[in-house]
Amino acid sequence: MINNTVHLITERIRLRSRDSRTAYLQDIHKRLATPAARGEMGCANIAHAWAALPQNDKLKLVHEKAPHLAIVTAYNDMLSAHQPYAAYPGIIRDEAHKLGITCQVAGGVPAMCDGITQGGEGMELSLFSRDVIAMSSAIALSHNVFDAVLYLGVCDKIVPGLLIGALNFGYLPGIFVPAGPMSSGLSNKEKAKVRELSAQGLVGRDELLKSEMAAYHGPGTCTFYGTANSNQMLLEAMGLHVPGAAFVPPQDAKREALTREAVRLAKALAISVKKSPRAPAPIGLMIDERSIVNAMVALMATGGSTNHLIHWVAVAYAAGIRINWDDFSALSDVVPLIARVYPNGAADVNQFQQAGGPQYVISQLLQAGLMHADAMTVTGQTLADTVAHIAPESADDSVLRTVAAPFQARGGLKVLNGNLGRAVIKISSCPEDRHIIQAPARLFDSQEAMQAAFNAGELDKDVVVVVRFQGPQANGMPELHKLTPALSILQNKGYRVALVTDGRMSGASGSVPAAIHVSPEALAGGPLAKVQDGDLIRLDALAGTLEVLIDAEIWAQRSNAKLTRQAATGLGRDLFSAFRKNATTAEEGAITWL
Repeated sequence: MINNTVHLITERIRLRSRDSRTAYLQDIHKRLATPAARGEMGCANIAHAWAALPQNDKLKLVHEKAPHLAIVTAYNDMLSAHQPYAAYPGIIRDEAHKLGITCQVAGGVPAMCDGITQGGEGMELSLFSRDVIAMSSAIALSHNVFDAVLYLGVCDKIVPGLLIGALNFGYLPGIFVPAGPMSSGLSNKEKAKVRELSAQGLVGRDELLKSEMAAYHGPGTCTFYGTANSNQMLLEAMGLHVPGAAFVPPQDAKREALTREAVRLAKALAISVKKSPRAPAPIGLMIDERSIVNAMVALMATGGSTNHLIHWVAVAYAAGIRINWDDFSALSDVVPLIARVYPNGAADVNQFQQAGGPQYVISQLLQAGLMHADAMTVTGQTLADTVAHIAPESADDSVLRTVAAPFQARGGLKVLNGNLGRAVIKISSCPEDRHIIQAPARLFDSQEAMQAAFNAGELDKDVVVVVRFQGPQANGMPELHKLTPALSILQNKGYRVALVTDGRMSGASGSVPAAIHVSPEALAGGPLAKVQDGDLIRLDALAGTLEVLIDAEIWAQRSNAKLTRQAATGLGRDLFSAFRKNATTAEEGAITWL
């Protein structure tokens, strides 16, 4: 029996999306009713598409009409999470031949790392890279010769971008193939401690570099529960992985077996579509309101990345489904936090996997009626069927608990409203005595200005640090993690501290209360543009409010501050001026293609 609130929210989303979803589905069914594209292509077109294939593959395609799989890959060997993908096309091709089908790498998509660009100019390209990835996926599939797609990507913007691209080709079956996390190195807690010591000048660069390289030390995703690993949890909840594939390490023998199983399932889905275009095998039919809600619930139950309150709005939009922050907030009220993974706990994702991982989480939520059991998966089974074998007890209740005995009764994220706009806070990583902060504002228009004030000792007091002009239209909405060590130091000194910003902090947010994604952003005339130094600000995560405590008449009469810095240039930022100009608000998904 589905939880009544979950049911009502799903129905609310369905009703809100009725027209857009109907139009989306009509387009899919129109394309499914058209004979296979390659059968109608001109001979020269076909020859171009398969010129480099082995002769046996050409025979299978032309005479046997065998299913033809596309590989869309985010491989590069600079990023640890994507380096393992170098071997995947060979594995996939080998398995395809064993199954009597064919495959080609249809195209590559860019993959950048926020950990590398953090605090640098390149971070201003990060959020928009999601839409570039979606567009790159579309280019890869535009040749229109494939029957199903394997999407190879893991990290922050890569998975949402690939999924947006996949849903724009919703008439094709699609399976996401992960690569897994790196082995555990220096603990996330120890890494954070060294960063704080460095921010205080108590350790030098050599010791800091040694610490960082001990934490990030091999192939695979970073081991904290940030956006990359939240992606994997949400894909499992949406049924887009081979079940249980998310957190198997790259070096584990099961990793290759799971990849080969993805090829087998892709073949089965392609054949299913050929037999019956009305089957739920195409990704655009399989992903519906139930799947989207399941992903949102999984995010809340695990205290996942706040970035997904931007990305999944855009993902849902690509499927003709309209969700908003009120939906996330309402779900958070009824979904308990049942996972403690850094930064909202001490464990890393390898310990999370060992305790039961995503499948345990899904099983618990289904048993409690908090997820839609009948949502379909790439296995051809329902979500409930894929976790029917999962044990009811966690292997480590310091990491994973039952819904009946959670870490906290409500989910890990909260939406804030008030005269400063709408914002998001990750409460699962904040101490309970920090859920309400009231203090004077100290205003900054850049990360660098805030860090300079910290270094000068100007922030050693109760303070709400306001960093504005960091939204999508201003500078691409970079993550502001360079501020975390300084803010943590202030909090550890006993000061009442909070951050308010129209920028991002993502899944690696620390224990300092942070009201982020403030919408509308300051550059677009949002209320943050009115704030002045010394204004009393109250952040109340319990009541869900974010307010400047000032007479309403005085507040209404204030004019907006103007952005004084020059428009971003250099390091490729000039190329993204149209993205900044056209981006919707954070709450609307920061979408640039509308």
